Amino acid sequence: MALGQRVGDTMILSIESSCDDSSIAITEISTKKLIYHKKISQELEHSRYGGVVPELASRLHALALPAILEECKPWFGQLKAVAVTNAPGLGVTLIEGVVMAKALSLSLNIPILPIHHLKGHIYSLFIEKEAIFPLTVLLVSGGHTQLIVAENYDTMETIATTMDDSFGESFDKVAKMMSLGYPGGPVIEKLASNGDKSKFVFTVPLWQSPLIAFSYSGLKNQVRLAIEASTPVDYPNIAAAFQQTAIEHLTQKLKKYFKTHKPKNFAIVGGASANATLRSNIEILLAQYSASLLLAPLEFCSDNAAMIGRCAIEAYDRGDFSQINDIAIHPRCKL
Repeated sequence: MALGQRVGDTMILSIESSCDDSSIAITEISTKKLIYHKKISQELEHSRYGGVVPELASRLHALALPAILEECKPWFGQLKAVAVTNAPGLGVTLIEGVVMAKALSLSLNIPILPIHHLKGHIYSLFIEKEAIFPLTVLLVSGGHTQLIVAENYDTMETIATTMDDSFGESFDKVAKMMSLGYPGGPVIEKLASNGDKSKFVFTVPLWQSPLIAFSYSGLKNQVRLAIEASTPVDYPNIAAAFQQTAIEHLTQKLKKYFKTHKPKNFAIVGGASANATLRSNIEILLAQYSASLLLAPLEFCSDNAAMIGRCAIEAYDRGDFSQINDIAIHPRCKL
């Protein structure tokens, strides 16, 4: 039987271990139906450090991934490929998933599909659905802030990226400054809901620059100075002002881009896309252009294997298989 040939309800097993979430999914190729999905978060283990500790994350993946895989054995006979995130991410955690994928490929005699993590986030929009292209995408997470134009699976161009910290990373760092733990996104968003954003004024990054680019290091420093000059009583107000300024930075740059590239279908993906205030602000902006807003379900915003599996269906249909010895990790690989 040739690689990629479908027989009955063939499935792909996908593995995600690019950072601190251990996840495995099984997706039916012909229907795109998500048959199985499980994710084990490491948030509690990393919270005491205020961020992800790579070596700890790797050790936790080594424990969690085999435990999840054990639950997948009933479907082994129907697997036609194994997909795995191999770029970008933390090198010591990517390798955990890749090693498991290689072992499955050898033991089950099925091919491997290497999947780019950021492309997976875009396909989080299409879990159990047909893909919609062309699409302009704002990808916001702990490691990335990018504006991407996706014409189709094969053609995706990064239009703008962060010059320093990412949108999600800035939330993590502000939370750490306030000793609120990790991850910072949900904590700051909740704190901000009880604050008055007008009590503190922060300068919007690059507001006078014509560049279509993002930057959060300067805003982070402004917030640090405000925290040092304040007491915890002020933290909700600081959080509210910070969150609004961070989002205003994104919307200002999108407005600049939309002057010459009016959107039709626009999406927000990545872990930080779960922020309700961000979603609301972008929705208001897009209404000016009568553009559609696509969002992934909240459970699939952060890193997960279901999005890798959905992306893998496209790779499978194209026959984008790799030889086992050619699969390597690429921690800083661009889209």
